[in-house]
Amino acid sequence: MDVPNHVAIIMDGNGRWAASKGMPRNYGHAKGSNTVELITQAASDLGIKYLTIYAFSTENWSRPADEVSALMKLMREYIRRCIRKAAKNNMKVRIIGDKSKLAPDIQELIEELETSSAGYTGLNFQIAINYGSRDEMLRAVRSIAEKAADGSLKPEEIDEACFSSYLDTRGIPDPDLMIRTSGELRLSNYLLWQMAYTELYFTEVPWPAFTKEELVKAIEVYNGRNRRFGNI
Repeated sequence: MDVPNHVAIIMDGNGRWAASKGMPRNYGHAKGSNTVELITQAASDLGIKYLTIYAFSTENWSRPADEVSALMKLMREYIRRCIRKAAKNNMKVRIIGDKSKLAPDIQELIEELETSSAGYTGLNFQIAINYGSRDEMLRAVRSIAEKAADGSLKPEEIDEACFSSYLDTRGIPDPDLMIRTSGELRLSNYLLWQMAYTELYFTEVPWPAFTKEELVKAIEVYNGRNRRFGNI
């Protein structure tokens, strides 16, 4: 089986899965957090080098305040666990998104996680928190404009590689495969620049019910695709 180098995931369906069980949405988010741990281990076991998950988007702030508060609490708990898991599993973790909008204590936890795992050589695990692709690109454009304005960057030097180096994902290869769970058929402002040639896979399975077997199924479908770039 040809394993993709980089898999990106939109983890959808936590709330609907919980509702189907007669449970509150936050129960689904907690179960989804456990699924993240299972899938990071599965990705590592399968030989995937990069895994990126969409944990909290810039649009998620518009959810009910109690749900956002519960998600932030869950985020704190998960990052603390992730510090230990990263050390145990030799996993390098990086957070993408606008971290400046997060609570100071969450920013401190992120700093601890990224610093402590920086030297690990196993799975490269990216977590998108307060991330939106349009926001990411606008932040990149502003940084490039500042460089151009002070003369440290010439307009003719701005090409795809230059632009990519200002994105949150700089240094990370573009995804080969994107998986979205729970039946929705859209990208939801996720890695829009990076997924120009990514194979897309959509499944009805909600994220809390997603397993290693479902990940393998997605990779098998990926293997059946004829990978083409541009007009080649």
